[in-house]
Amino acid sequence: MGKASDWLREERRKILGDWAAVCLRCGYAQRYFDDSEGELPAVCPDCGGEIRSRCPSCAARFSSVFAVECEACGAALRPAELHGVQIRKPPRA
Repeated sequence: MGKASDWLREERRKILGDWAAVCLRCGYAQRYFDDSEGELPAVCPDCGGEIRSRCPSCAARFSSVFAVECEACGAALRPAELHGVQIRKPPRA
């Protein structure tokens, strides 16, 4: 990615939060800052599903609501599909 996209990503994080949490059942997503991790809901406010904010294998946080694999260890963060739709586009050949 170019410098402009890096700048935009950093600006968004300053406003919305550095880290992401997602519901495994419905896809509800929330961004948060370091000091507000304790305020994340225990369950999804929309469907009551599990909210995940850290990798289940290594406990690393993730920065994208679209992440399906841990950047730190490569383990699955959540299924790659939600409601029959792929969360991430396949890489271009």
